[in-house]
Amino acid sequence: MTTVTFHSADGRLDGFVVEGHSGYAQEGADIVCAAVSAAVGLTECTINEVLGLGAPVKARERDAHISLKLPAGLGEANEHTCQNLLAGMMVYLQAMAEGYPENLIVLLDDDDEE
Repeated sequence: MTTVTFHSADGRLDGFVVEGHSGYAQEGADIVCAAVSAAVGLTECTINEVLGLGAPVKARERDAHISLKLPAGLGEANEHTCQNLLAGMMVYLQAMAEGYPENLIVLLDDDDEE
């Protein structure tokens, strides 16, 4: 199963962690994995390549782990854009998880709820 955990602090989405293989199909034919990978890739490329924000990304292929953390102090326009990107990714993946509940789970780790 693939688990996607979005992190939130002070009312701000500040990153995500994706872990595990979905197990939907064999490598190369796994549509769940492909859809998650595409969402992650689009979000990361927009944040780092298009906006040039330098958000740290950590990836480990051996255990299917990738994480991204937004830097602080992005400025109002970039902050707004990044919040919309992460929220859109979360909504997309939540909808996908409803269709593939044995293969994908989406969580929100909200530091404000402690």
